[in-house]
Amino acid sequence: MIESLNKPVNLLVAGYSYLKSNVTGKPGISRMPVSISTELTNNCNLNCPQCSSGSGLMKRGRGFMDLGIFKKVMNELDPYLFSVNLYFQGEPMLHPQFFSFMEYCAKPYTVVSTNGHFLTEENSEKIVTSGLNKLVISLDGMDQETYSAYRVNGNMNRVINGLNNVARAKKRSNSPIKIEIQFLVNRFNEHMIPQVKLLAESVHTRLKLKSMQIINKTDIDSWLPSVGRFRRYKIKHGEYVLKSNLPNRCARLWFNPVITWDGKVVPCCFDKNAEFVMGDLHQDTFREIWDGTKYRIFRKSILSGRNMIDMCRNCTSGLRGVRY
Repeated sequence: MIESLNKPVNLLVAGYSYLKSNVTGKPGISRMPVSISTELTNNCNLNCPQCSSGSGLMKRGRGFMDLGIFKKVMNELDPYLFSVNLYFQGEPMLHPQFFSFMEYCAKPYTVVSTNGHFLTEENSEKIVTSGLNKLVISLDGMDQETYSAYRVNGNMNRVINGLNNVARAKKRSNSPIKIEIQFLVNRFNEHMIPQVKLLAESVHTRLKLKSMQIINKTDIDSWLPSVGRFRRYKIKHGEYVLKSNLPNRCARLWFNPVITWDGKVVPCCFDKNAEFVMGDLHQDTFREIWDGTKYRIFRKSILSGRNMIDMCRNCTSGLRGVRY
């Protein structure tokens, strides 16, 4: 009975420490995060031009997460976690031990996001019977030319075949897994939204229309969709800036850290290049990092001047009136 209260109590205490920190401006932290994202790999089979990994702009080394590091952090955090994302940068299904990670992550609500190129019939059957709670499949066009404008070196038909493989496997197994198509809305594909809605309906999946992060500002005009609710940027003083006013708070620093493939703990999913490493799980426990000096200083900087931190200038946290 007491063990079953760990997660809700952790959430309440963590939430209180976040609210108190916002009011006082002092970066107090209590308990542990309620969700984490783990980067199985930052390698990818595609070359998406506005993706840190695919574009070649990523400054850090490439590799695959060691299953031992994953087990270490899960053993420590499992009593507190409501959810785990098995992805960050890169394509998680490229990891040679991809299914071993899912097997070891059975208790929290678990999500995988994939570009859909490895959803063979065999893999689809494994996925729907693995206990995975949600599979997100990226599909950004309804013909090859439009799709590959962003998903460079991708094959749209292969992704749709994979989507169908998963949908059929789910039906055969009567699996409760949730399947979601993620459609990254841009100038090239926005006219295809009605078509992708029909596809989602036909395979009984959820559709998420997502705004596009643009990391290379010189290309922004060519990618921004014409529909305002899908734009996360506006023009201010002659240049594009995020629509958010970047208030001095961010729940991610109290609830949702990211662990990179090499065991580094970073503040959130917008730190693509791991510029703000809070600690290394090869050297310290997660709790030592979470309660450590680097994290405390970084939380303080968020509370006092979030708009001065480069990675926050693309953040969707607190962004209203925009699909993301």
